[in-house]
Amino acid sequence: MRYGICALLRHWSSTPRTSGLRPTAIPVSSRPGPLQSRLYAAVSAADLQFGQPVHETHPHLLKPGELTPGISALEYAQRRTKLASKLPENGIAILAASDVKYRSGAVFYDFHQDSDFFYLTGFNEPEAVAVIGKSTANDDHSFQLYVRAKDPKAEQWEGSRSGVQAAVDVFNADESGDIKDIGKQLSRIISDASEVFTDASPPRSSASAFSRLFASKTPPDVQGLATLLDQKSVKSLRNVLNEIRNIKSDAEISNMRKAGQASGRAFTEAMRQAWTAEKDLTAFLEYKFKRNGCDSSAYVPVVAGGKNASQIHYVRNDDVLLEVDLVLADAGGEYGNYIADITRTWPISGTFTAPQKDLYNAILATQRTCIALCRADASNSLDKIHQIAEASLKDSLARLGFDMSGNALETLFPHHLGHYIGLDVHDTPGQSRKHPLQVGQCVTVEPGIYVPDTDRWPAAFRGMGIRIEDSVCVQEEHPLVLSTEAVKEVDDIEALRA
Repeated sequence: MRYGICALLRHWSSTPRTSGLRPTAIPVSSRPGPLQSRLYAAVSAADLQFGQPVHETHPHLLKPGELTPGISALEYAQRRTKLASKLPENGIAILAASDVKYRSGAVFYDFHQDSDFFYLTGFNEPEAVAVIGKSTANDDHSFQLYVRAKDPKAEQWEGSRSGVQAAVDVFNADESGDIKDIGKQLSRIISDASEVFTDASPPRSSASAFSRLFASKTPPDVQGLATLLDQKSVKSLRNVLNEIRNIKSDAEISNMRKAGQASGRAFTEAMRQAWTAEKDLTAFLEYKFKRNGCDSSAYVPVVAGGKNASQIHYVRNDDVLLEVDLVLADAGGEYGNYIADITRTWPISGTFTAPQKDLYNAILATQRTCIALCRADASNSLDKIHQIAEASLKDSLARLGFDMSGNALETLFPHHLGHYIGLDVHDTPGQSRKHPLQVGQCVTVEPGIYVPDTDRWPAAFRGMGIRIEDSVCVQEEHPLVLSTEAVKEVDDIEALRA
């Protein structure tokens, strides 16, 4: 089988290339000539250059058979087959890679691949288009991947590219080609398709390469593509992919557990120390995520001391931290593109005051209750669990002396209890929170209370912002908490600085 095993390149001139799923169909123009064949046959895959790690070049990052950390090339193929099974006969799905985004001039941001594209291909470079179709002969899929061709001059500046041939040998495409020729190829592909499923067009991302392709009618090789697409039955791919992506495989859950474990340990290590500035705590968390095994931060952290915690997405992280206050940190690491989402709130002094402890324990009790409901046999939706959280918090706050009349709870608890997580912090966008949770779904559980500094609220709690959040995987009879290494009991937090 050809599942991301680059060593097969050594046998290019003598070994037939088959995937184990379907025959390889590479256009003649993309097959290597005699010289290239001899080079592939003579050079070890470990000596070749690719646009991302592969096992042969980075065995410290990838196990044999893995295309990306923790995820095998076989699983990527199975994902494409699952998608194809939901398409009509001769239907196709078209996905575009993310573009490189620029901060200013030639200064670029870290590249982050489009999650749908990554989920189905494992390909982690810009300027690429994938076409997945339903085969007519069987239940299998066809897979075409158009990428940047190898270019020594460009690669000297931008880093290695995997190239057209690796799209076949490493990423298991049936057919590949230079992305520069995509206009001609798509014209043929769309013409032959019964229906086209895609979201890679405005308004989703007006800056994407695919969008520009269809928006432009000037180059002769793309002329008429927009008209051709308009004449087809075009449907959104979003709902189809959400249904597939929302249920995580064992490998995905394992990646999220690794991200949660590394991130949780970083939080606990942070709580052991005294901090005087939000930026220092931010830097420590991001460093520890990587030091503990993550690839990067999953999102821009929120590190909010005192009243700053009342701003849900406070990311300035530039204030001082005062001993009398709490600090709220919402952050997480990313492993193999899978994320952890964690929030902890703790006293900067290391010891809770009585009011801080009372409010914190009310929120923690609610969180415990809600996490326990994240199991399939309870038949609860995220919306239902949110309602339970509201009732719990309303009762607890009333007992602490809060006036809970009118819109009090909406003011104090302005966000939803949780959301889906996976490749994205808010995974499978648009996925309903009204349906009962299923085995394999991963969610956050994050009750929070943010008390305005006004006369309506008890004086002892004014200006406090507390949120407690864990990443949780739904199982049949019990939840699997992915972030348990981040301590959250009052006694455990205080013991760290004792």
